Amino acid sequence: MAIIDYLRFRRLALEGFWIVSGQVAAVIGALVLVRVLTEYLEPEQYGQLTLGLTIAGLVNQVVMGGLTAGISRFYSIAAEKNELSGYLNASQGLMGYAVITAGAITLISITGLLWMGHSQWIVLVTAALMLSVFNGWSSALSGIQNAARQRAVVALHAGVEPWMRILLAVGMMLWLGSSSTAVILGYALSSLIVTGSQLFFLKRFISGDRPILNDSDNWRQQIWSYSWPFSVWGIFTWLQQISDRWALQTYASGHDVGLYAVVFQLGYVPIGLALGMAMTFLGPILYKRSGSTEDQTRNLSVHRISWRITFASLAITSLAFIVTLLLHEWIFELLVAAKYHSVSNLLPWVVLAGGVFASGQMLALKLMAEMKSAVMTTAKIVSAILGVILNIYGASQFGSQGVVFALIAFSCIYFFWMVWLAQFPVESIKDNVRAT
Repeated sequence: MAIIDYLRFRRLALEGFWIVSGQVAAVIGALVLVRVLTEYLEPEQYGQLTLGLTIAGLVNQVVMGGLTAGISRFYSIAAEKNELSGYLNASQGLMGYAVITAGAITLISITGLLWMGHSQWIVLVTAALMLSVFNGWSSALSGIQNAARQRAVVALHAGVEPWMRILLAVGMMLWLGSSSTAVILGYALSSLIVTGSQLFFLKRFISGDRPILNDSDNWRQQIWSYSWPFSVWGIFTWLQQISDRWALQTYASGHDVGLYAVVFQLGYVPIGLALGMAMTFLGPILYKRSGSTEDQTRNLSVHRISWRITFASLAITSLAFIVTLLLHEWIFELLVAAKYHSVSNLLPWVVLAGGVFASGQMLALKLMAEMKSAVMTTAKIVSAILGVILNIYGASQFGSQGVVFALIAFSCIYFFWMVWLAQFPVESIKDNVRAT
């Protein structure tokens, strides 16, 4: 028994090492990316880049996001039933439909831009939508590999991608000139290379799998049934995520959008990536432990683990808030060009918002492991709508500061709603059916 415990601990420690290594490289890369881009781009151009990326966010949130969550969740169930072939075929088919949908959105967007006389936006919008497709496939492949606990492969790609973005974005700017379009083209090329590498590793991993006829379980239907709520609320969460930038663009200026985007990249994104390490590590473990949620003992274990990691997330958020409150000026001196330093005082508050939201995501992971994705629909939609209203009000009345405090308010609303939904462990799979 002691040997088994030792081997299990050793495996978890090795997995944890790879996850931490990959996320540390990703966080450092994201920070260096901000430094590089702020040297090349003026705040107005940085704002244009941020607004352009909101288009990619539409496909990621509404079209791709739900499917990647469903694909990740059902890997452990398919592996347990020894039906990976049927599962992978279904996943590939669903992602194919997603690509077709993204292509339709691209054609509609191009047609609309031509009709409105904004042909100068066509290359940027097309590049952003290409980026969203590559990102969607990359997320799906990463989800499968993480669920299969191929931690080294996941860490490799997570750590390499931001550095590749730096290299290719700078290369594109040197070739095409400093512009938001050049940066997004560099991002898209980087994502394409990473996706190709992930596909190569996945094919090696599944090369020994044999096709299995699967008449009893319709994997495509199961994945879609689990995933569709993500697409429904994805419309609203996308609106919430872009409303801060567009509200500032409407009520302030593109210059303010650029300044706010830098604070967001330095505060919200890094703590989200850092706390995401726990989700990356625990997700496959919780999914495997929950299984089909028929075992009450396993359900209680998932419940306890999820709440412990949530409390740890809140503690880390508090520490990060205090550190950035004391050192925000020094952080901006180190990581951002001088023309962006005027908003450094907003950094700790953006960190606080990011940490609280990430803590809510920890509890959302618990609900996903319990096969209760549908019960989050109302919370996701209503909190997102409130977030949009708060962003518009904050931008119209107080500019960037108003948007930051709207972000804090939204994160708190979301977190406490997840607390309420996740306060009890799931009792059985029958309860999940009744809840949905």
